[in-house]
Amino acid sequence: MSEERWAEVDGWLGEKLLSPDPALDAALVDSAAAGLPEIQVAPQQGRLLQILARLVNARHVLEVGTLGGYSTIWLARALPPGGRLVSLELNPEHARIARANLARAGLEDRVDVRVGPAAATLEQMTARREGPFDLTFIDADKPGTTAYFERALELARPGGLIVVDNVVRKGAVIDAGSTDENVLGMRRFLDRLATERRVEATVLQTVGAKGWDGFALIRVREESAKG
Repeated sequence: MSEERWAEVDGWLGEKLLSPDPALDAALVDSAAAGLPEIQVAPQQGRLLQILARLVNARHVLEVGTLGGYSTIWLARALPPGGRLVSLELNPEHARIARANLARAGLEDRVDVRVGPAAATLEQMTARREGPFDLTFIDADKPGTTAYFERALELARPGGLIVVDNVVRKGAVIDAGSTDENVLGMRRFLDRLATERRVEATVLQTVGAKGWDGFALIRVREESAKG
């Protein structure tokens, strides 16, 4: 089957299961108009993130990679009253667009968009003992994924969930001879994940409007509480 067919199925499922949403639609339009790359999650994936956040009863969410705030909106809407989401973005212009999109969605009071290199910001958050976070979504530069995962694990609560996007890379993740830094970043991350005994993890391959890729779903073991 072709990517065109996968996208058609995604669209059909969206019409069946997702209600029209002016705030989400406007976030996509404004992000595209501002020249942001169209690499945000698909609508069905956004709903998946929202469901996962609700399943773990998330009150505190960490997102690495804000872009235009599309996935941020999905996640922030899952929070209960008093919940908080911290989203990290390298590009100041992307952060500006995201903040505007979040404000239009009525979510600016529960989302803190922080600008700067995510590795440095996460190090600062760890030093300040921020968290613990119930769910972390990592969807930023792929070479940095291992570092983001390691910091996210330190900031996670036992029993919490870490989700990493774009793991499969159209199947290229199994290519040991790849020179693509994005593929190499995912291979390093999966090698690290395979040795981490404080978590239990799986990867689900996905097809749809975003092509062929996959999510890593990582649950932090209760016995991994920081000591």
